[in-house]
Amino acid sequence: MNKSILIVTSEFPPQPGGIGDHAYNVALYLSRASYDVSVIADQRSVNGNEETDFDVALPFKVLRVAKTSPRFKMYINRIRLLRTAIKSADVVIASGKFSLWSVAVLRRGQSTASLAVIHGSEVNFTNTLLKTSINWALQRFAKIIAVSQFTKSLIPATIQEKAVVIPNGFNSDKWHIETTTDIELKGTPKLITVGHVSERKGQHEVIKLLPKLALRFPNITYHCVGLPTEQKACELLAKQLGIENRVCFHGRVNNAVLKSALEASDVFVMLSTITTTGDVEGFGIALLEANALGVPTIGAKGCGIEEAIKEGESGALVTLGDEAAFQAALEHLLSSKAAYAETSKAWANEHQWDIIIKKYIVELERLTDNTK
Repeated sequence: MNKSILIVTSEFPPQPGGIGDHAYNVALYLSRASYDVSVIADQRSVNGNEETDFDVALPFKVLRVAKTSPRFKMYINRIRLLRTAIKSADVVIASGKFSLWSVAVLRRGQSTASLAVIHGSEVNFTNTLLKTSINWALQRFAKIIAVSQFTKSLIPATIQEKAVVIPNGFNSDKWHIETTTDIELKGTPKLITVGHVSERKGQHEVIKLLPKLALRFPNITYHCVGLPTEQKACELLAKQLGIENRVCFHGRVNNAVLKSALEASDVFVMLSTITTTGDVEGFGIALLEANALGVPTIGAKGCGIEEAIKEGESGALVTLGDEAAFQAALEHLLSSKAAYAETSKAWANEHQWDIIIKKYIVELERLTDNTK
């Protein structure tokens, strides 16, 4: 009998989010490896139609927790669903803070093996109570997978002993589409960031660099693709710096438009910051997705992005606020576009999910062997 895997996640497609993208690919590639996979995830669209249309085509089962108001009812319903589903699973995988808490509590007394996946922000709370509760939950998992060495370093040394690092993967299926929808990106060179417009993704850090970069590159522009969470603040900053005509916000787009936007860009930039609440970039899947299309990247040091970029092959790493270093990195990448187009693709290919999933399978088989 094929092993039964239950994945409990705080995010899941078709809505955007790195945790959801990761959970989707773990589920997809485990199902392709003949595991019996089920996923528990929330409905996040208003009427649920997006999720219904998406789920019906999947080769595994998705159990959706209906969107309710007030929101705490969703948490209760998710716990009820998990309490039933966990009984028939050989392994339960938890991803996202509420998933970690709920699985840690509900698997007690069960023979189900448990595996936690940690991404970054959920193990880096500055709130002492939240941080203590997450560490308590992690202690109750048989195994922990961290998406980067940086993320692993955020948990206590006593818990690190049962943690292994498996980097995020890239699903090349995302770009196996006809690029029929063009998007016009003005400027030369064209910088781009894909992700929620937010403090953590660091669009504001790129905007702050533009006035001096414009002295070297008179036609430079910066394009932001993703949910406009903090777009107004970035627009205000750009206006205050007098470079509002150099910053374009495109909102959330489909994969065809996103592919066109990346292919039209010169350099992908992610200058992520650590927020006052501890929100942090644990890896950066979007960097690999850009690399796969031959677009080199510039990322910030001091977070998981350091492990998503291979210096000198897929892009460059810079210290936040170092204008000279950023300009030097940009000039270097632009002067070596052809070479970086090839080495960037090679780096992304090393992270294909059909390669990464084999590392997960090793850990899953060890877990189930140990519970026999």
